[in-house]
Amino acid sequence: MRCLIATDAFAPQINGVVRTLTSLVDELRARGHEVLVVSPDDFRTLPLPTYPEIRLSLAGAGRLKRIVETFDPQAIHIATEGPIGLATRRAAITLGRAFTTSFHTRFPEYLSRRLPVPDALSYGYLRWFHAAASACLVPTEAVRRDLERRGFRGLVTWTRGVDAQQFHPRDRIDLGLPGPIFLTVSRIAPEKNLEAFLSLDLPGSKVVVGDGPQLASLKRRFPNVRFLGRRTGDALARLYASADVFVFPSKTDTFGIVLIESLACGTPVAAYPEPGPLDVLAGTKAGCISQDLRVACLAALTLDRRDALARSADFTWSACADIFLAAIDRPSNTGREASLSLSPAAVG
Repeated sequence: MRCLIATDAFAPQINGVVRTLTSLVDELRARGHEVLVVSPDDFRTLPLPTYPEIRLSLAGAGRLKRIVETFDPQAIHIATEGPIGLATRRAAITLGRAFTTSFHTRFPEYLSRRLPVPDALSYGYLRWFHAAASACLVPTEAVRRDLERRGFRGLVTWTRGVDAQQFHPRDRIDLGLPGPIFLTVSRIAPEKNLEAFLSLDLPGSKVVVGDGPQLASLKRRFPNVRFLGRRTGDALARLYASADVFVFPSKTDTFGIVLIESLACGTPVAAYPEPGPLDVLAGTKAGCISQDLRVACLAALTLDRRDALARSADFTWSACADIFLAAIDRPSNTGREASLSLSPAAVG
């Protein structure tokens, strides 16, 4: 099968969306599918204000139309709702091509933290964007239920995976810090709610891995926290395995691949009762969920690391690819939604 995946987020960016898409592409190609990724590398870009490492592509529907006609894909998947996603959506509708979409990020909540934009307006745009898709893939059941209440249709729960060859239990490394070690791995930005973790009164040490616009200010505010910067690959896996508890303070992430990477290294998780942690941890002994993050952190210290590892086995990139391939085989929605495909104003 020839599959075109259009995304505004791709390597060298490091985030959950990129991790999902690169792992999916690797799995599809390993199965013999031909995959073309249309990404910011294919266009001129401008830096996103406050996020200069994220580039906004100057993508037009005409250019995307030519790419689609040349590659002639049997399936089109639009992974993001940015300029590339929007241009691909217009091109697909113009050509009468069916397509699927995916919902990765709660942009309305992110946006409202920076600008006085009502969530209802942002969700109206997203509802319009996904309406013409034959299926919209979402990361968890909790997100699916939330979007369904907001009027989204054609939703398919699309799990995530973890590379068990990369992330697995290892000998702990000495970080030169008093234990226990509470670790978080995150983009250092306001929407990640890191202050909720860093301000906790906890025994031992807090360690933060990641980079982002809030890094300098958080270093100044929390001088007793060890900030290690960006880590990937084996270096990141060793840090997961060397922590006593992985702390996930975000209330806006839709999943959090870092959750299952930590579990795969045998490290239990502490988190708020939000969509990603609820779907990954609820009803298991792999982590602790509480509205009081300190309570969750201290309770997670008592958990058996073998239970964390066992839970991670439920998440594979093979299963992720299976769901994706089943979704792109769904009947087209394009004709039924044509009246909704011209303007966001069509759905309010």
